[in-house]
Amino acid sequence: MADEIKYEYKTVQTVRGTDGLVILRMHKDGWELVEQAQGALRSTLNFRRPNKPQPWLLIGTVAAVLVTLAIIIGAASALSGGGERKHESDKSTTAGSEKPSATPTPTAAESAATQVITPQTNPEFAALLKADSCDEAKLDFANRHEGQTVAFNGSVVNMAPRGDYDTRYDFLLGPGDKGPNTTAGPAFKYEDINIFDLRLTGKKIPATVRAGDKFRFVAKVGAFNADQCLFILDPVSTEVR
Repeated sequence: MADEIKYEYKTVQTVRGTDGLVILRMHKDGWELVEQAQGALRSTLNFRRPNKPQPWLLIGTVAAVLVTLAIIIGAASALSGGGERKHESDKSTTAGSEKPSATPTPTAAESAATQVITPQTNPEFAALLKADSCDEAKLDFANRHEGQTVAFNGSVVNMAPRGDYDTRYDFLLGPGDKGPNTTAGPAFKYEDINIFDLRLTGKKIPATVRAGDKFRFVAKVGAFNADQCLFILDPVSTEVR
């Protein structure tokens, strides 16, 4: 039928406990949940949304205009080329007489030195710890601070064994002390690590780690997965609180 609606489809894998956040995020982008399969540790969400028709006529018109502009700009550039070459020649003869900048260039060590970002020293990070898990500000923060180090008080929301191994896990972390009952702030994730990778410190280091345990997390900023509303971190140290 000519009026039949055509859909595009998308499947998203989520960690149990973040399903609602992912569904809300997808709905904001026009996706409709059509199927939800829940496993012991992960869920599979299937979405669809109507295909948007491509405005081919408008695209063709814009392309034609761009080609015309390119021809005009090319002709103008050719006419002014001689003057520009003369100007560049004049600049090269005076370059040797210019004085070097008085501002020193930072050394490699100075450029690499970074401060740890905490809620106390960075208002943006403090606000991020209280915002909705799918807030787009987290994507912006991850892009601008990737590779830098953050520190915050939080707790373990969930631990999911990685594949067939019982020594490696995906850790779901949250700010604050509520563990599995955490509802505010980012859903932080450590991917495919063992307990030793947490680099536990403190006066009384536990023999094992469980959901609900409270720590001072120090980690490097990774990517923000907008589809799953997950903020990926790499552990640096984990202090028992």
